[in-house]
Amino acid sequence: MDRLWTPWRYQYITNDSGEKSGGSDEQPSTSCIFCTLPRQDPAHDERNYILHRARHNFIVLNLYPYTSGHLLIIPYEHTSELDAVAKAATDELMDLAKRAQTLLREAYRPDGFNLGMNLGRAAGAGVAAHIHLHVMPRWTGDANFMTTVGETRVLPEDLPTTYNKLHGKF
Repeated sequence: MDRLWTPWRYQYITNDSGEKSGGSDEQPSTSCIFCTLPRQDPAHDERNYILHRARHNFIVLNLYPYTSGHLLIIPYEHTSELDAVAKAATDELMDLAKRAQTLLREAYRPDGFNLGMNLGRAAGAGVAAHIHLHVMPRWTGDANFMTTVGETRVLPEDLPTTYNKLHGKF
């Protein structure tokens, strides 16, 4: 049996995705990564991979991307339900998704896109207590042998490179 070592994923698989005790769906949690990230000094946005801060939402690179350029658009409001988010925030979220698609198309020239939300743990949400929209560029053939048989993603670009490619574009 072949092994592909991925020690950088250890942090991801050994924590509970930002939903430690004390968090709730209604109140921002001190342990919710999507609540703590935007509260940090904007001078640290590069280190935190925050690409853009808007009025109701922010855009960040996914630390565990499926493809290069995989973004998350996240409301500042801590909630697990899309229908609980104010209209102004969801309107802005969709405007940011449209802008993200345009910028990712320019930067990566993908063949298509996946946009989606997983609401709830049963639906596959990694951080179920705080909604977020995934925006991913896709290419014909990007689900290759390594992904389908080896269950391993191969990414041609590291996060700092992706950040530098997209930062300042929003």
